[in-house]
Amino acid sequence: MATLNNPRTIRAWAFFDWANSSYALVISVAIFPAYYTHITSEQISIGSLSISNSGLYAFSISAAYLLIAVLSPFLSGIADYGGKKKWFMRFFTTMGSLACISMFFFKEHSVIHEAVQPIGQVFFGTGAFMVATIGFAGALVFYNAFLPEIASEDQYDRVSAKGFSYGYIGSVILLITNLLIITFPEYVGLPKDSSLPIRLSFVMVGLWWIGFAQIPFRQLPADDPGQPIRKLLTKGFKELSKTWRVVRVEKNILGFLASFFFYSAGVQTVFFLAATFAEKELHFGTSQLIIIILLLQLVAIIGAFLFARVSEMKGNKFALITMLLIWVCICILAYHVENATQFYFIATAVGTVMGGIQSLSRSTYSKLLPVGTHDTASFFSFYDILEKSAIVLGTFSFGFIEYLTGGMRNSILALVIFFVVGLGILVTVRIKHSREIP
Repeated sequence: MATLNNPRTIRAWAFFDWANSSYALVISVAIFPAYYTHITSEQISIGSLSISNSGLYAFSISAAYLLIAVLSPFLSGIADYGGKKKWFMRFFTTMGSLACISMFFFKEHSVIHEAVQPIGQVFFGTGAFMVATIGFAGALVFYNAFLPEIASEDQYDRVSAKGFSYGYIGSVILLITNLLIITFPEYVGLPKDSSLPIRLSFVMVGLWWIGFAQIPFRQLPADDPGQPIRKLLTKGFKELSKTWRVVRVEKNILGFLASFFFYSAGVQTVFFLAATFAEKELHFGTSQLIIIILLLQLVAIIGAFLFARVSEMKGNKFALITMLLIWVCICILAYHVENATQFYFIATAVGTVMGGIQSLSRSTYSKLLPVGTHDTASFFSFYDILEKSAIVLGTFSFGFIEYLTGGMRNSILALVIFFVVGLGILVTVRIKHSREIP
């Protein structure tokens, strides 16, 4: 066990957020979605099935998150039993960053404007994106699980906020760099009318990701020698089962996880679809959308530390309830928004509570774990699987309601349900440690 509250260790841990958040922002939100729909045909034929490129992209996100949601509990059980948190964290990071770099070869084809896109090219680009997403999401399970090992309970909120703030700052720096290269390629010797600057941004993200990840890999607590990975398959399942026996009888852990599942569905849906809402409902241009994305990231830094301070003064539960009430107001106001000024105001509010609720959710869950537990990856696997499932539920619900009603405003208003349900469950939760594992 490493010495708790070591500034160097905490800083190194936070640098993992700096490293991999570039993927979440540059690839998942800002650049790759538009690039994907631009270079693929509007309709893609897979055998006798025809599907829109945006539909295939959405399904690829769902499939990636569903796969990691299924695998991560089992893998985390292995990591806990064999003391292999860092091994798995490195494995998923390497896999994800290399897949991200390989997306450089996903490029325009000579028949791009034909009705049917070459299926091999589409599968390559979609597959690389899915593998990179699995690497990104898989590593987070083990990254989160290090929090109780490097910080004392009274520092959870501050350390968690520090990790998210590093992530926001690092990803914004790389995004701005990429946007400058894409917008002014001639200044760095690149052709102006080609996809090369965009594809180079995928390489830059991958190198940034795996490069800065070496800082936490060197500094975080070393894995226990334990048993070889190949002998840990059955042991991993037993470790997970042991953890589940604790979780299922601890009403505070179950209650918090249920609350987290519902309000996270709303939070993650807003994160993924805020720019789309601005484009379709308010007719924002590209420059305005980039401003929205950057605004969300930068304000989230302030929000993470602001609500960490609120938590210190009033407690985690008070801070989370306050943010959920703000989220409800945001959804109601977004339903009535009519112009850019109003939307920028709402985006500022979203960024503030986005950073705060992500940071405090992680630290609050850490405070519910059994005192002295070392099986943190197993416990965080339940947290992670619900977060990933919430992404699927929220984004699917958003799209389905838009399909039924013909407008994204109705989908935004419907998100209130997720926040209200999460709030109702959270009120019943007491923030205290559960019993020790027998």
